[in-house]
Amino acid sequence: MASFTFKFLRKIGLNYSETQYGDVSAHTVIKKVFKTYRDAFLLKYFMNSVLLSPLSPRKLRPWVFKTIGCNVGKDVFIGDHVIVDSGYSHLITLEDHVHIAGGVRLLCHQRDLRNYHKGDDYAKLGYITRGIHLKKGCLIGMECFVLPGVTVGEGAIVGAGSLVTKDIPAWTIATGRPARVVKKIEERKDK
Repeated sequence: MASFTFKFLRKIGLNYSETQYGDVSAHTVIKKVFKTYRDAFLLKYFMNSVLLSPLSPRKLRPWVFKTIGCNVGKDVFIGDHVIVDSGYSHLITLEDHVHIAGGVRLLCHQRDLRNYHKGDDYAKLGYITRGIHLKKGCLIGMECFVLPGVTVGEGAIVGAGSLVTKDIPAWTIATGRPARVVKKIEERKDK
């Protein structure tokens, strides 16, 4: 049975899934709204600020990611126009020395289509939420999409424009839609 809050949210056009969110209180919704506005402000005005551009990739953007809830290590590089799933930012971990090139999308939720059938209302489906873990020293190339539940291994490189749907092993190069390993990175022989 839908609570008063759910009925009200649906009436104003917000179609939350009860199976996904449970019984939501008005306080929870108001708190979430204020966090959403704060995060949107930070992402819009600090992520791609022309005035702050010298500080943006290594100082300002990692700070914004931390502030909205991501776990961010040291010396992380975040390019311009990176879009993060801010509602689930707490599920994103960027270890030390991670590089994320411009235009990357980090997505931690997607509709759960396992029980979707002809005639069902797509908007009433719940979500699958899973974290993204980018391990030490990996690189995500320009305009990549990283989907929920993905771990990119230490030192791995994901080529520009890739769609990362599965884990990428450490010290490999992966590219494509979906991304597949195309090369293993060898150890340096002239030590």
